[in-house]
Amino acid sequence: MSNINQKILDGINVAQGREENKAYLDELGGVDELVRRIGVNPETGLTSEQVLSLRAQLGTNNMPKSPKTGLIVLFYRALTDTTLLILIAAACVSFGIGYWEDPETGWIEGAAIFIAVGLVSSISAGNDYSKELQFRALEAASAQDEKTSVFRESIIQRINPADLVVGDIVIMQSGDMVPADSVVIDNNEISSNESGLTGEPKDMRKAKRGDPFLLSSCLLTEGEGCRAMVVGIGMNSQWGKIKANLVTDNVNTPLQDKLEIMTTRIGYAGIVAAFATFAALVIRIFTDHDLKPDSHQLSEGLIGAFVLAVTIVVVAIPEGLPLAVTISLAYSTKKMYNDKCSIRQLAACETMGNATTICSDKTGTLTENRMTVVEGWFGTVDLIGQALDDGKKICSEMKQMVVENVSVNRAAYLVFNNSEGVRLHTPMVIGNKTEGALINMIRSWGCNYDEEKSRAYNEQTDVIYSFDSSKKRSTAIIRRKDGSVRLYCKGATEILLENCSKYTDSEGRSQAMTKELSGELEGKINTMATNALRTLMLAHKDFASEADMPSDWRDHPPDDVDLCCDCIVGIIDPLRGDVKEAVAVAQRAGVVVRMVTGDNIHTAIAIANQCGILTLGGLAMEGPMFRKMTPKELDEALPRLQVLARSSPEDKYLLVCRLNGSSLPENKAEWEEKHRSKVAEGCSWEKDRDRFLPGYREEWARTRPDGGQVVGVTGDGTNDAPALKAADVGMAMGISGTKVAQGAADVVILDDRFGSIVKAIMWGRTVYDNIRKFLQFQLTVNLVALLIVFIGAVTGFGQPLNAVMMLWVNLIMDTMGALALGTEPPTSALLMRKPYKRSASLISRPMARNIVCQAMYQLTLLLVLLYAGAPLFGVRPISQDNCFIWHDTINGLRWDPTTQQETSDASTGTLTCQSFRQFCPDKNRECYESFHETDVSPPFRFIDLADYETSCLTCFKTDYLHGTIIFNTFIFCQFFNEYTARKILNEWNAFDGVSRNQIFLYVSMVTLGLQIFLVELGGDFVKTSPLTLTQWLITIALGWLSMPIGVLMRFIPPFHENPDTFFSADPFTELMLSESNICVKKERPRNSISVKSLRKGISNSSVINVFHHKGSGDRGDKLSANGLNVNTSYNALEDISKETVMSEMLDSNRNNPRRLSFGMLKKKSNSVCDTSSHSPHDSHKIYVDIATPTNESALL
Repeated sequence: MSNINQKILDGINVAQGREENKAYLDELGGVDELVRRIGVNPETGLTSEQVLSLRAQLGTNNMPKSPKTGLIVLFYRALTDTTLLILIAAACVSFGIGYWEDPETGWIEGAAIFIAVGLVSSISAGNDYSKELQFRALEAASAQDEKTSVFRESIIQRINPADLVVGDIVIMQSGDMVPADSVVIDNNEISSNESGLTGEPKDMRKAKRGDPFLLSSCLLTEGEGCRAMVVGIGMNSQWGKIKANLVTDNVNTPLQDKLEIMTTRIGYAGIVAAFATFAALVIRIFTDHDLKPDSHQLSEGLIGAFVLAVTIVVVAIPEGLPLAVTISLAYSTKKMYNDKCSIRQLAACETMGNATTICSDKTGTLTENRMTVVEGWFGTVDLIGQALDDGKKICSEMKQMVVENVSVNRAAYLVFNNSEGVRLHTPMVIGNKTEGALINMIRSWGCNYDEEKSRAYNEQTDVIYSFDSSKKRSTAIIRRKDGSVRLYCKGATEILLENCSKYTDSEGRSQAMTKELSGELEGKINTMATNALRTLMLAHKDFASEADMPSDWRDHPPDDVDLCCDCIVGIIDPLRGDVKEAVAVAQRAGVVVRMVTGDNIHTAIAIANQCGILTLGGLAMEGPMFRKMTPKELDEALPRLQVLARSSPEDKYLLVCRLNGSSLPENKAEWEEKHRSKVAEGCSWEKDRDRFLPGYREEWARTRPDGGQVVGVTGDGTNDAPALKAADVGMAMGISGTKVAQGAADVVILDDRFGSIVKAIMWGRTVYDNIRKFLQFQLTVNLVALLIVFIGAVTGFGQPLNAVMMLWVNLIMDTMGALALGTEPPTSALLMRKPYKRSASLISRPMARNIVCQAMYQLTLLLVLLYAGAPLFGVRPISQDNCFIWHDTINGLRWDPTTQQETSDASTGTLTCQSFRQFCPDKNRECYESFHETDVSPPFRFIDLADYETSCLTCFKTDYLHGTIIFNTFIFCQFFNEYTARKILNEWNAFDGVSRNQIFLYVSMVTLGLQIFLVELGGDFVKTSPLTLTQWLITIALGWLSMPIGVLMRFIPPFHENPDTFFSADPFTELMLSESNICVKKERPRNSISVKSLRKGISNSSVINVFHHKGSGDRGDKLSANGLNVNTSYNALEDISKETVMSEMLDSNRNNPRRLSFGMLKKKSNSVCDTSSHSPHDSHKIYVDIATPTNESALL
């Protein structure tokens, strides 16, 4: 029964109170007493009944959500936009003056602007609110996928962190995130990075007898199999208290920044157009009234001009561009999650689209991460198949050493039940999958790894060291019952083999390692590796007592000399079924795929060949050779470097920095800080800055005038974090990745598949193209709207589009256009082009052509309707007074029909205000403008009587037909142009794939419905008049002509984008990525390379022999002598034929693995694939002997 309460738990979990917390814990009796009070049995964990009881008593581990911005706040923020505030001010003035002058109808225009502004703000706020809900939903979905290991009822279970309760025993290892505030209850010494929570930059050592407190959301940076008991969950945890008040600011993506610059520039152009329109309208006020307008005419004209000018600014500023990015990113992010890509940083979504290089891990990404031991060497006994599975042919002494090594020296364990407690068909490996293969191997021998560890390992005295990437091994040191000390070690075979002076024979006895056996083992390792097996060596070393060990053995285990080799195993990790196709698709998309792995070079080459990464002329290199290269040497190798084997996380980091220029020292001080150890050895900036990787900014930029590459990097380990941070897009593995790696990444690949990375590239390109589609559409509307309003104002034809109409156009352009075009789904065609440069313009040459052609057609059409539309449609011109029905007024004013002036003489003033009702009972304009006859005066027209309309008549109904026709035609031009804008290059079928975008179709229907509503019912608010069916059909047809125009304009040059906007690879990479340059034949060996590629490929070899074999016979002529530099033989090679294609094959002589044989065929035609006319005398063969062992990494 639990004897604990929240007050006690809070007392040991005060923020920033490490010493106070420890003092209070000691006062309670320490960790063991706390465990007792909660009622936990460390040997079995909580029971199901205890979990329910503690959850009811102390709550759940549900973290509070960050405060959500309310819809009202978002609406207020939208209203505070500067241009909308100006428009609101203009609406206030228009409403006030209009109401003062005409209480019945004068307020309508101001009220209409208010409504339009409110509508725009509401939609903007609704979009922002919807976006926030979408990202919260994605966060919730991501949280649901999280799992942590917990020890309950004597079983390790995988559960969601939200299901943890106080008292749960969680099991963690290096790279895991602490799921809840906990205290260490075992004797492991671990390290935790608490910088994100406490600000402490250094890793903090944690131990049961020292500082036992682990804080939620922090990361374990060192330690394996740590057991800790949960003491703080949900709102009562350190992270929960912070998260409850955490508000994150939205950060723009690079594309949003680029668009905001464009928005600002377009806004400036709009301000100029608005000012010019305002000036033109003011001039018209005076010219229309003989330079003497009265106060009413002046005020009404100025307000109208001001409102229209402000509206032009509102329409001109394309605030929809950032909105389109947001909508497209939110939509794509949600869809990418379904494609197993969880986006942590929005910028990564768009950046992935223009990635030029992907540096991929092998294990789990290219392969299935389903490790199985299939072959082994156990003290001169080779085992495969059933013999390996039952282990009966292995002597008991050796078997015991292997079992102890695997059981103690591990960073993995098995889970047998799922989160619901159901037994799994196959145990799930948690942690390192390679070690999981070893655990399954000893399980097949009938051994229990947990029991073996409990028997052999003492937490009080023994030490387990995490995997050391620099030494390529992990180590454990245990004290044996006889007082001796045994060191167990496992790691990279060829590296550990160099450290072995002994081996264990088939009888379990230690024997001296001979040169012959070492060579034999090296051959076995190479054979396994060339069969795509990952090789691993298990070794040990005995000490008579602790006194015989080095004094610093706790910090530096003595695991690099005098080891005894116990066994070598070959572990298969099958290639993923879709990886070949995914790699080929990425390469067709102009993306260079490089494999960076810790495996030896033979395994790496075998896997790279299988999945198509190692292509013609490609270079495979080992980490030790890589890190010794100078920046200049690496730059020469980078275009061909496709496989980096035996690499460390530091190698991956250096590779990324050299590719994209991130984290390069900017000056001498930064260089010296980065190379402190070398400076301490006597190196200096002045003489050595060009010697060491990754180089420095000035030197790097000098060789890359167009900037570096856009690099995507995959990683799963804690040590991969620097490379993930340095990459343009860091991609952590969702299954095998540690929390440290995932925290450093921009994207989490949920299924660890390389195919998901290719999907991320496609979605990134989709975002980029969707923004360009919207930009093409909006700039067309902008250009036409601004020009037609300006021309109409200058030429005195009034306002073809009034303020409310312009706001509706703005709504179509921004929100609805962004929704329609920002949600276009991806197509496979996106992966058939190269990536764009960082500096590439958003507007391509074909886009500019499309914008100009559409704008020219629309502007021409609208100008025709403006100047000739009235007679063509038989309506009153927009430039004339459009009132056609009046109310008359009763007063004592009189007019003389002869002079047509107002008079007070009743004898001549025979016409009064009541006369209009007498002569025009319908009170319409036709009668108002017609001649009328009387018995006492000549014929007259009311329109000719001075100031008769203003003195006697009040407009009841206005004729807006001409303006409505122009407005309707303009809107339908945009309606159909939205379809043509779906294609930004030369694709003429605007409807292709439209059915896949349901949002686009919904937006089209909504736009159509609202337009019908505004035209038919807008009235004085919008200043529209209902159209006849004929007028509807004609205006729709005129708008539809945008479609054939959209087809015809694509046959006008330019047809292609500027080649300089695409990332330009080096000639080798261009050849590699171009299918047209690759000859594919059934008999074709795995790689074909040119003489030039051979010349580059062996450029790092110091001493070689080159033999030329022509036709039949023996080896042939020697082209270079022993001891000569490789460059000496280049000319001889090139003299054979500059038009030669060579096919690489490993020499069949296994005793000389460093000899390469190149079969060659002289080029007989324009096609390298045409070999029909080749005769035997045209065939050549080149033999290349690479003299130094390290240059084995220069295999092509």
